[in-house]
Amino acid sequence: METSMSAFRKILMATIAVAALAGNAAAQDVKVLRIGLDGGENEADQVRRTECVKPGLIAATGVSEVQLFPSPNYNGVIQGLLGGTIDLAVMGAASYAAIYIKDPNAVTPVLTTKQADGSTGYYSIMVARKDSGIKTLADAKGKKLGFADPDSTSGYLVPNVALPKDTGAPVKQYFSETGFGGGHENLVLGVLDKKFDVGTTFGSGQGDWAQGYSSGNLHQMVTKGLLDMDDIVEVWKSPLIPNGPLMVSQKLPADLQKKVTTYFAELPKTDKSCFESFTGGGYVDWVPVDQSFYQTIIDARKAVIGG
Repeated sequence: METSMSAFRKILMATIAVAALAGNAAAQDVKVLRIGLDGGENEADQVRRTECVKPGLIAATGVSEVQLFPSPNYNGVIQGLLGGTIDLAVMGAASYAAIYIKDPNAVTPVLTTKQADGSTGYYSIMVARKDSGIKTLADAKGKKLGFADPDSTSGYLVPNVALPKDTGAPVKQYFSETGFGGGHENLVLGVLDKKFDVGTTFGSGQGDWAQGYSSGNLHQMVTKGLLDMDDIVEVWKSPLIPNGPLMVSQKLPADLQKKVTTYFAELPKTDKSCFESFTGGGYVDWVPVDQSFYQTIIDARKAVIGG
């Protein structure tokens, strides 16, 4: 007759085996991976830049399909990640902070981009039309300020934290009016079209100004022929902001999360052109990150937006 301890061990091992089988079954049950696209640039360009990861993700994870879900704004992807209808996305730090504040267990930040000089940050950059006569923050006082999106790190959160330190006044007091451009690309186009006197977007702050710096929205717009940097001036630049994360939903099975992370981590080596396309260009590699990398942005979002 078995001892009670021996029987317990058999039950425990059987339970572990069933759990392992269930985990494998769960992973096999995931047939589709869904990538969220946040509306920072026009939908067609975002889809075009992201398409290249589909075959590699399918091969690396065993899913049968990878689907792209463009959203007209950041919040659509945020809600998708919170609700489990989106499995992964690359977004700014403020968007990750919004998710973390609502549900710390919704997603895991796994990787962020690295520039050629080794830095893992970028800047909020305020621009104006060159012919507006606005060259400094002092010149922008009493003017109309455009933000990119209420969930944008560089296009809203950081300016609301950093600008008052440089102007000595709250944003809504210093500027005559504020509004939203509907994404970074549309924000800059709004400045060019005189919808806003000044507007906040983002860039690496490194490299050739004529190229829109080495990476970021200005660089992407120059590359696509949407912007001539001779038409704008830089009015203000923020302190360094941590690059946004690649986030993976924790609702995916753990082994599938690992396969997704490994695929993207190796992408700069296995398919450099796809890595450059997927990240928007100007980056050389990924570096691993976790929640602590974004704690300052989480704190800032709590202070400015509250969630």
